[in-house]
Parts: sequence; C-alpha cells; structure tokens
Amino acid sequence: MNKFDINSWNRKAQHEFFKEYDDPYFNLTTNFDVTKLYDFCKENNISFFLACLYFAIETANEILEFRLRIIDDNIFEYDSIDIGSTVLNDDNSFSFCYFKRQASISKFNKSGKEILKKHHKNTDFDSNKDNLNVIYASSILWVFFTSIKHPRDKREKSGIPKFVFGKFFKDNNILKMPFSIEVHHALMDGYHVGNFIEKFQKRIDNIYKSEL
Repeated sequence: MNKFDINSWNRKAQHEFFKEYDDPYFNLTTNFDVTKLYDFCKENNISFFLACLYFAIETANEILEFRLRIIDDNIFEYDSIDIGSTVLNDDNSFSFCYFKRQASISKFNKSGKEILKKHHKNTDFDSNKDNLNVIYASSILWVFFTSIKHPRDKREKSGIPKFVFGKFFKDNNILKMPFSIEVHHALMDGYHVGNFIEKFQKRIDNIYKSEL
C-alpha cells in the first residue's frame, strides 16, 4: 500500500468535489452475457460462483481506481486487492468468506472450494471490516433484479466497491446475469465503471483462451 499522489491525478477536482458528499456512492446495474462462462464451468467442473468472483477481481485489479482507498482523508493505492463474498449458510442466514487472488481460474476454484468447505464447518459471522484491500461481493442467485440498494454504514468512508451477482436468465438463447456495481464517486466516475464492465465481458467472452 502506497500513498497516492492526488496532486498529479487528473481527477483531483472531481475527488475534492465528491469527497464531502453525505452519500458519495453511485450504483449501476447491467446484464452480462455469461453463456460461454456457464458452459466453460460445466465442462471443467468449475464453480460458476467462484468463476464470477475470479474474473471480477482480476478485472478490478487491472483498473487503478478500483485499487484506491480513502484512509484518514488521504488516498492510498494497493498493489493488489482480493475479494470477499457473502455465503449462504445451511440455516439460510449468511456469513462472509474471503478469497485471495490466484494465478489461474483453476487455482482460484480449487482454493475457493477449500475455503467454502472449511466455512461450512465454522459459520461464525466475521465481517473482517478492518481489511480494506478487498472488494465486497454478494450473490443473490434466486432473484433477477434491475436495481439494488446497499445498506450504508456512515463510518465506512474508504470507498470499497460492492458487486452483486443475480439470477441468470435466458434471452433468445443467450444466458444473461444481472450485475450491480456500487463505487465511491470521489474515487472514480462512470467511465471507470463502464471500463470495468467492458473488460469483464471481454474476459468471459474469451474464457476458452484462458489458461486453466
């Protein structure tokens, strides 16, 4: 983690404008074409849930603004960020799991399955709120949605992005999945969100070229 030089940032003015907002977060929802991703996971015995997390965090790490966090009114840049996700427990409550980046989708899948297996033996509610080099994710795979609102903790000002994956559906033989992304406007703009969405879709479109 290194302190980020705001003075040389082309978004300094935008950052100064939005950082004092009572609620500086904005949210966008879109649909991804996950046809190839779904087929790939079936063919290679890979968890679709873990595959979504893998491509999401790899895409986020590629974009500087997704690795920035606000700490004590200063901006810091992380070299790498991981991902945490809500996980449904057997009693239909939920808790959190945290997944570190891996060198390939197969390694992420193997590590992720081990983490989930351990988690189901110990479902303590550990929010790990002090860890900032993450992105928060949720999966609401039994609901198709067109928008979503997150609960807001007034103390949470670091700007951790939030992703939500929804229930996929068929549209003219194309398998689509709703995806919500919420970010801090003092750290990024619609351009960066659009860049993430474009890069994520491109990654899963080219999944058969990925190294297992």
